[in-house]
Amino acid sequence: MNAPDTQASGTPAVVRPSRLVTGMRPLVKLLDPVMIKLAGRRHMRMAAQIRHVGRRSGRAYVTVTGARLTGNTFVIPLTFGNTSDWSRNIRAAGGCEIRVDGADYRADRPQFVDGPQARAVVRQAFGPVERAMFRVLGIRQYLLLQRAGG
Repeated sequence: MNAPDTQASGTPAVVRPSRLVTGMRPLVKLLDPVMIKLAGRRHMRMAAQIRHVGRRSGRAYVTVTGARLTGNTFVIPLTFGNTSDWSRNIRAAGGCEIRVDGADYRADRPQFVDGPQARAVVRQAFGPVERAMFRVLGIRQYLLLQRAGG
């Protein structure tokens, strides 16, 4: 039997962003150049840098997103759903590089997990205010990656 977050083909079920998040896209585009410079720094816990390679272009990209490392698992809330290019690139490549809290890591074994299934690891990785924001933003799915070599 397939996990609830996958279709019969083994690909994840499509999870699209909420209307609130969709309305935020222009602001995100505006702030991206500044956030790319700040994300992943030691005291910038709210944002991490995800370095990945385009699945068709082969081009290197840097994406800013929320991410936390708990144990050997990286937890990334999928604010814009699992159809974003960066999340699809990571899935196709089987991993990425992550800069979080001033440290660089290699991560592999990407897995899209629905909110109820991810509850325990999300609770370990994020505080109550952040988890409340995830509910407000309508985040229903998370990308879990394992620390390479971990």
